[in-house]
Amino acid sequence: MASLLNSVPSIKLSNFNYNNPLRSSQISFSLSRRRLVVRATETEKEAKAKAPDKAPAAGGSSINQILGIKGAKQETDKWKIRVQLTKPVTWPPLIWGVVCGAAASGNFHWTPEDVAKSIVCMLMSGPFLTGYTQTINDWYDRDIDAINEPYRPIPSGAISEQEVITQIWVLLLGGLGLAGILDVWAGHDFPVIFYLALGGSLLSYIYSAPPLKLKQNGWIGNFALGASYISLPWWAGQALFGTLTPDVIVLTLLYSIAGLGIAIVNDFKSIEGDRAMGLQSLPVAFGSEAAKWICVGAIDITQISVAGYLLGAGKPYYAFALLGLIAPQVFFQFKYFLKDPVKYDVKYQASAQPFLILGLLVTALATSH
Repeated sequence: MASLLNSVPSIKLSNFNYNNPLRSSQISFSLSRRRLVVRATETEKEAKAKAPDKAPAAGGSSINQILGIKGAKQETDKWKIRVQLTKPVTWPPLIWGVVCGAAASGNFHWTPEDVAKSIVCMLMSGPFLTGYTQTINDWYDRDIDAINEPYRPIPSGAISEQEVITQIWVLLLGGLGLAGILDVWAGHDFPVIFYLALGGSLLSYIYSAPPLKLKQNGWIGNFALGASYISLPWWAGQALFGTLTPDVIVLTLLYSIAGLGIAIVNDFKSIEGDRAMGLQSLPVAFGSEAAKWICVGAIDITQISVAGYLLGAGKPYYAFALLGLIAPQVFFQFKYFLKDPVKYDVKYQASAQPFLILGLLVTALATSH
């Protein structure tokens, strides 16, 4: 803190860092007591205001750490860190997509063999290929995370580069291996599940990695992410137990627009880093206020359109059931997301997304009848 002693201009140097003068308090010398004190105080306040944004939550949660979400406890156990990188919280939509595909096939039966097939397909879609996607995304986002969340496993150095690269390869090859096994198990002449897994893995790579890095464009990147989370596991589940049809492919790609909206939710917490790295996420390109409405519009209009399709296809009960599941989503959008998409992102997704995935199952059952 700078101060004036009597009427003699002098500075107390207790805040000066002799090893790194650039990190010392920035104080402009002046004979005016008021100006000198005010400038020093403002610098201290600014530093205090910014500090919490760059630090992990105090007393982080072990559950959040395992799930790979905000508020995670700082962990040193390598296996827990490896699980954190795969973000298990992102697996359920993929697992549910397999369930929807199996239901849409109309050929799933509650036999031990069919249940075993579906479990292997879920392992392929969730822990392996989604885990691969999340790990490779964190790897290529390490510079952005160093700005937004420097305490995360890769930018903090909690796990080495070689360990991350090894994990990426193990998850990728494991997922592709399971896909091949499922094709043999299903008796496919053409390895459709393997090629779906290979295409999804390639999409995951170009989404995160240069030179294409699809996530640099908010529209293309988020739609690719939505298709990966909704369409691909559905197609895998349906191909495992039945046959993919053009109408189902179109319908699930339409549903992927809702997935685009869900992907936007995660962009709000990374605005600072995205802007610094030149990534045109929708909150960066359009601003937070406009991006909020693009997000909820994509989610709601897509589902309403699908309900209209089901109504036109002569399936009114399924259509009205889907409309009933949209209503609580809209409620939680106004209660949480539209108020503050950064503060309430986890609460919003935990509250609203169960109704969206139930709507997916309603649509799958409608297509199977």
